[in-house]
Amino acid sequence: MSVTGIVLAGGLGRRMGGVDKGLQDLRGKPMVQWVLERFSPQVDEIVINANQNRERYAALGHAVVADDIGGFAGPLAGLHAGLKAATHELVATVPCDSPFLPQDLVSRLEKNLGDNDLAVAKTGEQAHPVFVLTRRGIVQNLEGFLASGGRKIDAWYASLRVVEVSFDDEADAFRNINTREELKGA
Repeated sequence: MSVTGIVLAGGLGRRMGGVDKGLQDLRGKPMVQWVLERFSPQVDEIVINANQNRERYAALGHAVVADDIGGFAGPLAGLHAGLKAATHELVATVPCDSPFLPQDLVSRLEKNLGDNDLAVAKTGEQAHPVFVLTRRGIVQNLEGFLASGGRKIDAWYASLRVVEVSFDDEADAFRNINTREELKGA
């Protein structure tokens, strides 16, 4: 089945000093470019959710959408914007600050989705709630949650049929880069 991929790059990068994390240089290119190189082969189209520097993201050759909800409302607002822009029934999301994401992320999530609303990656006891595969049709459910003031991913997931998919064999692939120190270490 065809999949729309959403790269979540709409945050404020507070822990990195308020910079746009996806555009920070990692080994000679923006972090988001590393993400795109791993994610693009797994999906049929890419949508980047960005609330700042939209022209720079658009220069990467993909559609760019901003949150419909103002105030940097978090990853659910980015997912909402991406779902509305998606053209395929299945939608996968990844953050812009995880350049080592699994190269088989989407296929493994899809294999386990079944009749569930959402499949989420997990390592050990830790779920990775922005590494998901879901159905575009959940946008109405998400709109209702956001309209009621909801912002926490876990609270929204509680209203859905969710399956957790083990990636214990690729635990390091979910490492995200939140601080300047982590960026230097990568």
